[in-house]
Amino acid sequence: MYAALSFDDGPNTETTPQVLDILEREQIPASFFLIGQNITEDCAPVIQRQVSLGCDIECHSWTHSDMTTMTGSEIRDEITRTCDVIEKYAGERPLFFRPPYIKLNDALYDAVAMPFICGMGVEDWEPGVSAEERAQRVITGIKDGTIVLLHDMTGNQNTVEALKKIIPTLKTEGYTFVTVPQLFSKLHVNPDQKHKIWTYVKE
Repeated sequence: MYAALSFDDGPNTETTPQVLDILEREQIPASFFLIGQNITEDCAPVIQRQVSLGCDIECHSWTHSDMTTMTGSEIRDEITRTCDVIEKYAGERPLFFRPPYIKLNDALYDAVAMPFICGMGVEDWEPGVSAEERAQRVITGIKDGTIVLLHDMTGNQNTVEALKKIIPTLKTEGYTFVTVPQLFSKLHVNPDQKHKIWTYVKE
């Protein structure tokens, strides 16, 4: 069984490195969907470490605004600026896009050529959801082919703690962790379906 851990709203120099410490210890990769305006020179070593650990770097827009309120040209600018800066620091251009707030309309689909990725969320952006609850939601909700949607935003310590239970438990249950691109490849699924947003690669 395969699953992909994915993290939104980075990079930063506080929480993202803690996530990477766990991934490195567990020897697994993950996918990171970055906000373009968060990418700074200070974060360059963090991004380079993500790449060195076999992680992939994807697009989560430039400003993390509601893109359904934008024109086509504004949407394209958000995507292009983010992909350009990711390519600068990661060495490769993103393959996938996760819309902010998972808000969608036809204008987004028309303006963005990349496959759209959602994921199984566990409300880990809510401070009131404990680390234990986050872990249990992932462990009980996951199935073969799941993209798990988490956040490595600054100060999100409960998710860091939840990972310490999620990863060993799911390994014991027979899961292999891969990146989002690898998940599609492993399950022989072409993600380039128009007007499809992916949470489970294996339906």
